[in-house]
This record gives sequence, structure tokens and C-alpha cells, in this order.
Amino acid sequence: MAKPISKSSEDYLESILVIRQQTGQCRSIDVAYRLNVSKPSVSVAMAQLEKQGFVVKEADRELRLTRAGLWRAKRVLEKHMLLTDLLIHLGVPREAAEEDACVMEHDISQDTYEKMRAWYENRVKRGS
Repeated sequence: MAKPISKSSEDYLESILVIRQQTGQCRSIDVAYRLNVSKPSVSVAMAQLEKQGFVVKEADRELRLTRAGLWRAKRVLEKHMLLTDLLIHLGVPREAAEEDACVMEHDISQDTYEKMRAWYENRVKRGS
């Protein structure tokens, strides 16, 4: 079982992944902008994530996810995307669905998430 990390750490990892997917690179300032936090806050978080083995800060200041960091980030992003889609399907406006999914992705148990995903894939995706 994976070692638990904080919700904010998961948000940082997810942000690095999304930024890198969108632009091909990621620096601390990009994360600060995306999460609407200060650059010093990002620096503190990156130092902690680097210490935990999830992030590497390259010589050119680019942030790179380690294998463990990438695994965590993908897991959080997958939950975020599915929960957002499910909430939108239920009639929640997109902006609210995004915000709610961001909260839910951290606290939902893996078992509950798997059941929601199975239901969603069987009833919603196949019905499209």
C-alpha cells in the first residue's frame, strides 16, 4: 500500500503532471500560477516532495516527477477526471463539478472510487 501524503501534496503532483502534459515542461512558477499560491509556498512543497522521492528539480529549474510521483499524480488526475465527468453527468455545472471533484479525489476511499468508476463505465459511458 502506498504511503499516505497530504492533500496539498497530491494537488502539487497533479498540477505538475497537467502542466507538463499541456506544455511539455514545468517550473515552480507554473505550479504557483495554476494553484494560485505563492512561489515560496511552491518551493517549500517541492523541497518536501523531493525529500519524499516524488519530484526532482533539475539544474535548469524544471520540475520532473519521479516514477513514484508520476504514479501518484496519474492516480489523482484519473480520479479528478472521472469524478468531474460523473458530477457533470448528474447535472452539476462544470465549474462546480471541477471544484467538488478536487475535494472528493483526496478523501474518497479506493473501494468506493472503484465502485463509482465501474458504475460510471457500465451505465454512463456505454450509454453514450
